[in-house]
Parts: sequence; C-alpha cells; structure tokens
Amino acid sequence: MTPPLLSVTGKKNSGKTTLVVRLAAALTSRGVRVMTIKHGSHTFNMDPVNTDTYRHYHEGAAERVAMISPDKFALVAHWEQPLTPQEVAERYMADADLVLCEGFKATDLPKVEIFRRAAHAEPLYDPALPNAASWQAMVSDVVQGDVPFPVFRLDDAGWLDQLVAWVEMRFLPFRT
Repeated sequence: MTPPLLSVTGKKNSGKTTLVVRLAAALTSRGVRVMTIKHGSHTFNMDPVNTDTYRHYHEGAAERVAMISPDKFALVAHWEQPLTPQEVAERYMADADLVLCEGFKATDLPKVEIFRRAAHAEPLYDPALPNAASWQAMVSDVVQGDVPFPVFRLDDAGWLDQLVAWVEMRFLPFRT
C-alpha cells in the first residue's frame, strides 16, 4: 500500500529543505510517522571513496549494498529505470503515515510550494502549467493573487501550526 505523499516544491534556494525539515519535525511531534524522499537531478555518493561499502558498490559492482550499524540502515542500489516517488514509497516506506517529498515539481504529486520574494521574483505556480492542479497550497512571504489554494503567510506567527493542521486534515484524515 502506498502512503499519502506530499511534495514540497519551489525554485532553487527558496527554502524547500528548511520547510520539509520543519514540517516533518512538527508532524512527528504530533505522533505522525513521517518519512521523506529527496529529488536529486544528479548522481550522489552516500559513502566516501575507498570505504568498504564504496568498494563493494563501485569495484565489486554489487547491484545493492546495505550498510547496517547499531542505529541506522542504508541501502544503495543500481537501477536501470528510476522509480517514481510513489514506487519508492510503496516499496520502502509503506508503513509511513505520510511521505514528504522534496522537489518533483514536474510530477502530479500534490504540492505545497515555498515562495519567498527574497529568493525569486515569481513562484513556480502558473495556472497554465500542465500539472497546475497538483498545487494544493503555498507558503509565502507575499500576498498571492487569485490562486485556487490556501496560502500560509510566513509573516503570520502561527503559519507552521496552520500548515500542520491543514496537512493533517487533508492528508491524514484518519488521525483526526
């Protein structure tokens, strides 16, 4: 079973990671089991060159390498065809109450955009986008014009609590 997914999107340096971290922490403090998926546009290495796991993966060409320690587990796997966030959530995060995704702006995942005028002149949201209906909310430091979704204002001291309540109502109705 695939848990509900919510993508936090925005332009570069808009505050996506900060918003994901704050939202995840606030939801977790309320007893929600949160897991996250981060979109990357280029490859990454989770282990430094010449470590045993690096050698297993790169020199040994192992298809999958798991690292297990007393408090963590990590799995690095080769793939020929990338999995969608929904497929990753279904395979590896099925026991989550909510999966927060960072990025994935071109998908149809439900989205909350972070838009700060200090970072960019205009938000990503545009009603002409083919996936415009996937925008569900915005967190912003400016008043947005005619948008078909709620806008949580960063200058409102209670914006995070309001956003958390909205997420719980919209994506976790079984918990209310």
